[in-house]
Amino acid sequence: MPKENRKRGKKHKKTQEPSQPSGDIIHGIQDSEHHDRPSWIVSAPEPEDAHPEAPFGYVDPNIKAYFRTVDDQIQTWQQQRPYEEEGQIADLDPNEARRIFLVAALTEMSGKEKQLVTDPDCSVILERMAYSMDDFVRRVLLDSLSGSYEALIKHRFASHVCQTLFTVSPDTVSRETKGIYPSVANSDDKGELRTLTRLILDICEELTPVFTSLAMDPFASHVLRALLLLLSPSSSTTSHKALSNMRSKKSSAWKARQGTMKSVFADSNSHYQVNSTRSVPREFRDAASRFVDILKSEFDDNEVRALAGNKVASPLLQLILEVEADLGGSSFPGSLMDRVLVGIITLCETNPDEPPEASDYLVTLLRDPTSSHLLETMVSRCPDPAFTILWTIYFRGKLTRLASHPVANFVVAKAAERLNSAQLKAALEELESSWTKLIGSARTGVLRALIDRACALRVHEKDVCQAVCNAFELFEPKDRSRLVPCVLVLKPLRECTGTTSAKHNSEDAHQRSKGDNMEDSKVQGALILQSLLRLNEPHCMIVTESITSLTTEDLISLSQNPISSRVIDVLFESETVPFKLKRAFVMSLIGHYHTLVDDRIGSRVGDRCWAFADPYLREKIARSLLAHEQFLAASYFGKYFARNINLYLLQRRPDEWRELQSRSKSNSGSITAIHPASSVTVQKPNPEDAEESHQSKASKKRRSRPEDEIDAVFNTNLGAKVKRIAVNVAGSSDKSIVQKSANQGLQDVLGAIRAAPSDDSGRGKRQRKS
Repeated sequence: MPKENRKRGKKHKKTQEPSQPSGDIIHGIQDSEHHDRPSWIVSAPEPEDAHPEAPFGYVDPNIKAYFRTVDDQIQTWQQQRPYEEEGQIADLDPNEARRIFLVAALTEMSGKEKQLVTDPDCSVILERMAYSMDDFVRRVLLDSLSGSYEALIKHRFASHVCQTLFTVSPDTVSRETKGIYPSVANSDDKGELRTLTRLILDICEELTPVFTSLAMDPFASHVLRALLLLLSPSSSTTSHKALSNMRSKKSSAWKARQGTMKSVFADSNSHYQVNSTRSVPREFRDAASRFVDILKSEFDDNEVRALAGNKVASPLLQLILEVEADLGGSSFPGSLMDRVLVGIITLCETNPDEPPEASDYLVTLLRDPTSSHLLETMVSRCPDPAFTILWTIYFRGKLTRLASHPVANFVVAKAAERLNSAQLKAALEELESSWTKLIGSARTGVLRALIDRACALRVHEKDVCQAVCNAFELFEPKDRSRLVPCVLVLKPLRECTGTTSAKHNSEDAHQRSKGDNMEDSKVQGALILQSLLRLNEPHCMIVTESITSLTTEDLISLSQNPISSRVIDVLFESETVPFKLKRAFVMSLIGHYHTLVDDRIGSRVGDRCWAFADPYLREKIARSLLAHEQFLAASYFGKYFARNINLYLLQRRPDEWRELQSRSKSNSGSITAIHPASSVTVQKPNPEDAEESHQSKASKKRRSRPEDEIDAVFNTNLGAKVKRIAVNVAGSSDKSIVQKSANQGLQDVLGAIRAAPSDDSGRGKRQRKS
């Protein structure tokens, strides 16, 4: 080798590296191994392991992009007000256009349901679409997921889709129970589509073998709650507490960020409120009973009690106890209720005279933030003999400590709802010296529960009123006039008086009084006052007298507060408050209604006062507002109150105004009698309101021009040419009264116009623009 081609360094011997066999060699080896097999046998490719987040595969990016546009369109429709369609085809119904759009999206979904429900983005879109699906589409979707529900309800995203489908299913099940089925178009698909009732029962059979393991799964537990609520929609399981357990706080907050979820075809929230009167097939009751039996057979006593402290399983156990009580099985020995109560029900059956010893397990449930909710369910649904033992052993003699405990006080308040007269009296005597401490720590739940129980039994009402006075240090009869201010801020008299005096000594007391009252009012205090107003007449006067003693400024501030204004609502709703006191409250605000209704909350209280007043009192209120007509017209909230009063008609034709108010009062009284508990006052529209609404759409020049008597007569008689925006209940009768009185005036005006000389012939006519 030439010298110039040599390289520096040591010479290394080449080591023979093990080489990978070539593909031909591998195939040759495989062929030699399977040379004895026939040539038509081909080995199947080894399946790839499914990803746990996508057990049924991933969604194609193009499909995902398409469903994003579907979601945007549905959100636009859900946030859109009714009859506000932009750019729609004139001959096409908006609901029909939306139906066609959803059918196209559902057609694209066919065959990809399992991939879509497990996708983090598309699962939310399917939840939103579920509220707009009809009965047939829901059956198709639930049927397409059959056989995979065990995996789906344990999935992070698919579990929420299953829960939403179970939530919107009760309406469909109720219609099927009544024999109402959707019409099915002819299709080439073979097979019979199961009804939704049959699908739910098949889902229950599919989940029965793994029910106990799913009960403690963090994603499957809430789906089982929704399924149990579908199977047993009784009045107890559909309570607010049971519905609040359907989702965790984290899940509820996440769903709230996704926007409103409702049907795009109807502005209805029926899916959010489960109606216990819906028709449920008998098979659903048997399916719910099987779930209860499975939990009793596969879990022993200690395992059932361990579920109470589990954050995932405890809400499900509460619902199962509710279902067991509705089925009538909680009063038997060995039931789930008996196991959680450590054999108290068995003891009541075998040896009712022997008092049991206190269990450390139940004492722990009282103070545990998670399991205390389960104990609330037990004290409210356990049999009466068992509750008597519970109250005697675990509550009586310990109320002072339990009522002030941050967790146990809720259990005590729930237990107070079942007390009899003797137990209620003993509880009031035991807590007599502790009320001031409870108010200082803002533990007002027990006090309010005892007031409500006394109101329900109509016993010891004087004792609960005295307990309220002692709690706020209102020992003297003259001090009771300060009851409402003290209870609203949850402060005793000495602290409330000191705060008030310091406030009045300041220079800007008048400007700060309203703001301070709004900030200081507590919801707990307003609830106590509402409970006191429902007591019988001699005892509810303690609140009404305190309200009457307030100054006009304080009364307006009370009515304009979003918290304390609820006390005024109950003042009008309570049947025990004397009529003359309600009337005195309405009359005390005469001369100040323009100030009251110049507020978002105050205008609502003003409408309630107006709905309560009789025609004579309404006229007094209306005439006191004549001097403030311009003020009300300039007020953002007061103009609606003024429109309801119709001051113009009162000034021009007072007799017709009185007749109109008499008829409106009689109609509103009949509606209030049908719905006495409604907090919304139904106001009857009148022809003048419709005309004013029509005039608001006119030109600015025409609106600024005052209306004279001639315009009023023409508008009254020719009002049929104006497009109405509301339907008047007594519209025909009221309209006939107005027309009958104005017909003669119209004839006189027309006669005067004909007799007038026509001296304007020389004027040029305005040319109409082509």
